[in-house]
Amino acid sequence: METHVFRATATLQQQTLVEAATERHKVIVDEPESLGGTDLAMNPVELVLSALGACQAIVAQLFARTQGVRYEKLQVEVEGDLNVGGMAGNPGVRPGFREVRYTVHITTDEPQHKIDEFLALVAQRCPVGDIIANATPVRALQPRITRPADKDVA
Repeated sequence: METHVFRATATLQQQTLVEAATERHKVIVDEPESLGGTDLAMNPVELVLSALGACQAIVAQLFARTQGVRYEKLQVEVEGDLNVGGMAGNPGVRPGFREVRYTVHITTDEPQHKIDEFLALVAQRCPVGDIIANATPVRALQPRITRPADKDVA
């Protein structure tokens, strides 16, 4: 299979409110008031947790039929431990999650062993889970600087 390039753009709107966009979709991202935001949307780390839960649910849905698994309801609860001191620059404090945990809540008549095998497959195939669990290189490219237009002095 071929490699696809996925793209997103995050544009600061005001204060800490950001509009994140892909080719066809947009979401807003913010920080809570306690971190200087306006609390109008999820913050970036909540968005990461949500992305993991959504990815797990989608992968489960995509592979349930081929794995012979039936369920009535599936929900993924995700949480992570983060010390905001890392973002503030405190030495020795990592700015990211120390650990991320998730629990799959599934309503099904399937036997436990079948669900265990199925959820192991889901975890193995979830791209967001892989991004979080493995060291994916993140590389900053050369910034593109735009200079403000000269303003006429009156």
